[in-house]
Amino acid sequence: SLEALVDGQTQPYEVTAVLVGLFGALALLLAAVGLYGVVSFLVSQRTREIGIRMALGADAGRVAGSVLRSGGRLVAIGMVLGLAGSIALRGFTEGMLYGVEPGDPLPLVGATVVLIAVAGLASLVPARRATRVDPLVAMRAD
Repeated sequence: SLEALVDGQTQPYEVTAVLVGLFGALALLLAAVGLYGVVSFLVSQRTREIGIRMALGADAGRVAGSVLRSGGRLVAIGMVLGLAGSIALRGFTEGMLYGVEPGDPLPLVGATVVLIAVAGLASLVPARRATRVDPLVAMRAD
């Protein structure tokens, strides 16, 4: 039948699309874990500073905001480089896209929003941990 013929012709493309989607999801997960690790390391390096700030009266919101801003800076740099790279290399991907133009802003904005949300969640755990730093323990630690 015509349906079987079309299915046979499109099956390799469907498999490729599923694999690309899975690899994209894996890359997103690895990026989130990497960002979590970097921000967590930065928080551990700043434990003494955070403890002193808390002892001097900084509220938890300011401390969490400081940690989230440091994670946000990393994400902003990555987003600028990633968007520039995707725009620069759009000629290579033009043949692989169906129904979407390489410079279409909607997929770029959608991907940016998803990555910012994932980065925010990855930075949230270290930020919450930073707000729970005991000033006395932080100042004694070396």
